[in-house]
Amino acid sequence: MTKFLETAHGSRLAYRRTEGRGVGLVWLSGFNSDMQGSKVTTLEAWAASNGRPFLAFDYSGHGLSDGDFSDGTVSQWRNDTLDAIDTLTEGPQVLVGSSMGGWMALLAATARPERVQGLVLIAPAPDFTEKLMWTSFNADTQAEIMEKGVHMRPSDYGEPYPITRALIEDGRNWQLLESSIDFAGPVRILQGMQDPDVPWQHAEKLVSVIRSDDLTLTLIKDGDHRLSRDEDIERLLTTCAEITAQLDGTPGT
Repeated sequence: MTKFLETAHGSRLAYRRTEGRGVGLVWLSGFNSDMQGSKVTTLEAWAASNGRPFLAFDYSGHGLSDGDFSDGTVSQWRNDTLDAIDTLTEGPQVLVGSSMGGWMALLAATARPERVQGLVLIAPAPDFTEKLMWTSFNADTQAEIMEKGVHMRPSDYGEPYPITRALIEDGRNWQLLESSIDFAGPVRILQGMQDPDVPWQHAEKLVSVIRSDDLTLTLIKDGDHRLSRDEDIERLLTTCAEITAQLDGTPGT
């Protein structure tokens, strides 16, 4: 059942939560995505059937949460993520982040090291506003964003969506890939090699800067960005089962 959280930062976030025991799972959606997709709902059902705590929520301007998508920034969505973890979970958590959700997971892991014990990252897209968007735009598009404040970007998944000057400029404050990421817990990365949005080399760069030695990068040669095929979702469930079983018994806070 969907409920709503009024956060300390003034957001009203839609969420679903399942009670349970052991290390919890927190789902972090991608850019312009929500908590209704097949990966999150299947993982939610798996957690419930295994008696494991689970949380999914929509960022501000996404899904059922309040706000306009065009007003969103990395700072806003990071605040949403931390507010949801702080308010709606207890004890150690594994963050499961898809695409932009991988960036949110990494930001949360460095901000809440005592709470975030493990990471499962699906086509993770840290720094995407700068390294995957801005650098791919031609001069005319860059000028449109800087002068008009917004560019409507075509999407392979639906209607065009806004890329704002505020999103680009704010994203520069949260770049992670140019320095070491101080996270020592287990990390599992699932990455399609046919991903048109987040090249698999982006995941390799992430591997090189995360401090953890307990890190596995799985490259799926025929995998796309969403990794939502039956075999992809089964791989996700197996990965989450492995990492939570490994972490069970970790002291909470």
